[in-house]
Amino acid sequence: MAKPRRSNDWGFPRWRGYEESREAATVRLCDRHGCDERGDCPAPKSPNNPDRWYFCQKHAAEYNSKWDYFEGLEKAEAAERARTEQRDNAGYAEASHYSWGGSGDGSRSADEMRALDVLGLESDADFATIKRAWREKAKTVHPDVKPGDQEAAAEFQKLQVSYEVLKAAEARREWHG
Repeated sequence: MAKPRRSNDWGFPRWRGYEESREAATVRLCDRHGCDERGDCPAPKSPNNPDRWYFCQKHAAEYNSKWDYFEGLEKAEAAERARTEQRDNAGYAEASHYSWGGSGDGSRSADEMRALDVLGLESDADFATIKRAWREKAKTVHPDVKPGDQEAAAEFQKLQVSYEVLKAAEARREWHG
């Protein structure tokens, strides 16, 4: 009698990949007639119904393009629902202020945009470009270069404040990841 072989499935790490057993893996096909793609995108069969269709990505996009969220509601009720959802989701628009998005996508605050204007840069400038522009402009109006010039001192002060605003924003952006 042959000695039973030990399986590779014991312990951690698992030595063989998942779904690599000899049994066939269960795959749900797209519910669209005639489609042989994998149906891994659930879509509701009707509003407020727990039953779902399972489409491939192509057919899910086609199905969702025709979906009307306010179907079956009266005009006033649809407008009220849209207003309340817009009110409830307004907090997500404020999230960009806390640098949850990258630069250039509307995540810069009004103060940052004014600081970029003072430095003469576009809204999607990275911090290395900001630092380079600040150094070039600060060298021309620095009080040591132009002693006694009040306009140059005021311009240097504006550049300094702008750089501090952008430096603090970059530190927040790095801290948030």
